[in-house]
Amino acid sequence: MASKTSLTVTLVTYNSGRFIKRCLESVLEQKYPNFDVVVVDNASTDGTIDILEQFSGQCRIYYNDQNIGFAAAQNQAIALSQSEWILTLNPDVLLLPDFIQALVDAGSSDPKTGTVCGKLLTIRASFDLPDKQLVDSTGIYFTPMLRHLDRGSQEVDNGHYLNFEYVFGATAAAALYRRAMIDDISIQGEFFDPDFFVYREDADVAWRAQLMGWRCMYTPLARGYHVRNVLPGNRRALPTVINMHSVKNRFLLRIKNMTPDLYRRNWLSITGRDLVVIGACLLHEHSSLKAFWYLARNWRRFWTKREEIMRRRRVKDDYIASWFSYEPVSRPAPRLSARAIARSTAKTRSARG
Repeated sequence: MASKTSLTVTLVTYNSGRFIKRCLESVLEQKYPNFDVVVVDNASTDGTIDILEQFSGQCRIYYNDQNIGFAAAQNQAIALSQSEWILTLNPDVLLLPDFIQALVDAGSSDPKTGTVCGKLLTIRASFDLPDKQLVDSTGIYFTPMLRHLDRGSQEVDNGHYLNFEYVFGATAAAALYRRAMIDDISIQGEFFDPDFFVYREDADVAWRAQLMGWRCMYTPLARGYHVRNVLPGNRRALPTVINMHSVKNRFLLRIKNMTPDLYRRNWLSITGRDLVVIGACLLHEHSSLKAFWYLARNWRRFWTKREEIMRRRRVKDDYIASWFSYEPVSRPAPRLSARAIARSTAKTRSARG
């Protein structure tokens, strides 16, 4: 039965036994009242299921017979709820107790804000804090080469990123999505695109949301920790299947969302990066050549999605182009006053009785 709470936390697990217990404990300790937790397991074989069974009385847990990918499993979890807000969460994330409330407060301040993200800091795989605290993400941004990067990634956390800001998008490791936006930008009934399977699906959502006129807000008041496994410099240490999806999804992002004007402005940077990616696949990463066969085989389906996105686009070319830069782009967002936060919190509590 679908949830009628105002917020649902959705998690997808796949051999997440190292992290999931601590993650769920931090979720269930949130100060936000009366929220729902939905976990979808993608056929884990490492003991994750045994851990999840310990939380069966506090979470709704669903077990898939096979690994259908992060994107499809998140769609499955989202469909099991009717909540006004959806917080997607990775199992390797730890939240401080006010994380959810801070996100909802920020999102409630602007009805055109469809996505909200907070400040994620790095943490070791053991969930111990590193000697030097580093930023993991304060939102994502795109470069003219069509690389999407986490804003602030690996910078020493010295108290910066303290302002409320509009950013391009949020990492789905911990992103709050408004239900109205989910319904508005879904293509063929799908919010996350299952063709991405894993990796870059959040960048696809961010780009599509921007094209359709929605904003993403960063709030410094929501803080958590994330074990980051995928970084630009550690590609060789990743499983070959992840690298293949990374290549595939770089081009799938463009097929679906790239406007002719944006390509015209950045064609040299895009082409240069494409040559590097294709050359690396031909010379070294042969397993990633499967990405191009997948794109060719499913071209017609991808183009149908693109046509729908372009028909529904609401913003001008100059606006989209302004977000693509080699340095992170952000714009000032209204800072929440103490009165606004108190009013939002009171409204949240009264709505739940």
